[in-house]
Amino acid sequence: MSFHGGFLGVVIATFFFCRQHKISFFNLSDLLACATPIGLFFGRIANFINAELFGRVTDVPWGIVFPNGGPAPRHPSQLYEAALEGLLLFLVLNLIARHAVLQNRSGFLTGAFLSGYAASRIFVELFRQPDPHIGFLLFNLTMGQLLSLPMLAAGIYIMSRSQPAKLRLD
Repeated sequence: MSFHGGFLGVVIATFFFCRQHKISFFNLSDLLACATPIGLFFGRIANFINAELFGRVTDVPWGIVFPNGGPAPRHPSQLYEAALEGLLLFLVLNLIARHAVLQNRSGFLTGAFLSGYAASRIFVELFRQPDPHIGFLLFNLTMGQLLSLPMLAAGIYIMSRSQPAKLRLD
C-alpha cells in the first residue's frame, strides 16, 4: 500500500530530522499533520483524473464508467477519499488547531490526523475496488483497512497521551 509505506517513511525521516536538529517530534508532526490533507486531496483528485483506484460496481446515479473498469458504473471512491481524507480532515484539524485547550497539546493534532485518516480510509474502502492481486483478506477486510487499524489505534493513543507543549528557548 503506497500511502501507508510512504507515511512510515515520512515518520522515520521526521524522527531523524528532529533528533538531529533537537526539535520536538510532536511539535513538527503536528504542523505536518495540518498540511498533509491538502496533498491527500490533490493526490486523490489525480487518481480520479487518471481513472485509477476506482470503486466497486454500483447502481447509484453518480456511478462512473471508468476506462479500465469494465462496462458497469463504479463508485468514484477517489472523490470520496478526496472529500474525507482531504477536505473534511483539513477542516477538522484546523478547527482543533484553533481550539484554545487543544492547540498547545503537543501530539494531539498528529493523533487526530492518524485517527481521522484511518477512519476515513476504513470507511471508503467499503466502496473501493480491492487491488486485484490482493483482494479481500482477514475477516473480508481489504489491505487498506487492515493497515489503517493500527493507525487508528496509534492516533487514539497519541491523543490520549498528548501533553501541553513545553516552550524551549535555546
